[in-house]
Amino acid sequence: MSILITGGAGYIGSHMAWALQDAGEQFIVMDRLSTGFAAAPPRAATLIRADIGDLDVLRKTLAAHKVESIIHFAGSVVVPDSVAAPLDYYENNTSKSRMLIEAAVEAGVRHFVFSSTAAVYGTPEAPAVSEDAPLRPESPYGRSKLMTEMMLRDAAHAHGLKFGVLRYFNVAGADPQGRAGQATKGATHLIKAAVETALGKRDQLSIFGADYPTPDGTCVRDFIHVSDLIEAHLLTLRHLRAGGESVTLNCGYGRGFSVRQVIDAVRRVSGVAFRVTEAPRRPGDPASIVANAGRAREALGWTPQFDDLDRIVADALAWERSERLREVTSSAQ
Repeated sequence: MSILITGGAGYIGSHMAWALQDAGEQFIVMDRLSTGFAAAPPRAATLIRADIGDLDVLRKTLAAHKVESIIHFAGSVVVPDSVAAPLDYYENNTSKSRMLIEAAVEAGVRHFVFSSTAAVYGTPEAPAVSEDAPLRPESPYGRSKLMTEMMLRDAAHAHGLKFGVLRYFNVAGADPQGRAGQATKGATHLIKAAVETALGKRDQLSIFGADYPTPDGTCVRDFIHVSDLIEAHLLTLRHLRAGGESVTLNCGYGRGFSVRQVIDAVRRVSGVAFRVTEAPRRPGDPASIVANAGRAREALGWTPQFDDLDRIVADALAWERSERLREVTSSAQ
C-alpha cells in the first residue's frame, strides 16, 4: 500500500516527499509541473506528470500503486490572482479536487489529508482564530478551498473516508537539510520575496498596504516553518491510520508578525539593508490573522521545533544561496 502526494513537486509537497522518504514510506508523486519542478522530490520517487483533473490517469494510478492514503497539495494559491481570475481557481482548486475525491472513493482510499488555508476565515473577530470561528472567506481562493473542505466532509460521511483538513497560516522557510525550499519564479510569499531582495535577485521589496488597522499599518500574519507544517501532516496521517476520527486543524504558532517586522528580521539575519517601497493594498488580504493552534497540539501531540522567525528566515536564506536551488530550477529548462 502506498501514499499519493498530489502537487508533490511543489514547495510544500516536495517537503512532504522528503519527509515520507525519511520515514521509510512508500509513496508516489503526481504533479503537472505548472509551478513545480521535476527535481524537487527525492530522486528515487516515482513522479507521474499529470493533472489531477484527469480522471482516467487518477484511476489507473490509484489502482496500479494500491494507494491507501492521499495527501492533497495540488492547487493554485495566490490570493490576488484568484480575485482577477476566479473561475480558474474554482476549476483548479474545487472542480479538480472533486474529481480526486471521486477517484479516491471509487478506489477505496482510506485516508485523505487536505491542504487547506486560513483564508477560509476571512478577517476573524478574535485575536487568535480557532477552528470553530465563522467561515467567511474574502477571496475566491479562500472560497475554493472551503468548498473542497465541504465536499470532502460530505463524501467522508457518505463513504466512510477518514480525512484531515489542515488550515495553513503563512508557510515559510526551507528544509533544514537544504534538500527542498520555495523555488517558484516570481513567488509572492513575503519571506521568499524578502530574501531574494536581500540577495540582489529583486531590485526592491514592496509593502502592499501600509494603512491597515494594525500597530504599524501593515498586515499581520502567523508564519509557520514548512518543516513544522510537514510534521503536522505526518502526525495527521498516523492519527488516521491508528483509527482516529477525522480532524480539522489550524497549523500556525499563535503569534503574529507584521510585514515590517518580517522585513526587519530579514535585514537583521542577512545583514543587508535592502530597498523597500510602499504600494496599494492587494485585493483579498485581511488585515490580521493569527492561529489558535491548540487543537493540533492536543489531538496530534504536535510540538513545533522551528518556532522562531529568525530561524525561518535563516533557512530561507540558506536555500536561496544553495546549489540545490539551482539544481531544482534547472530541471525545468
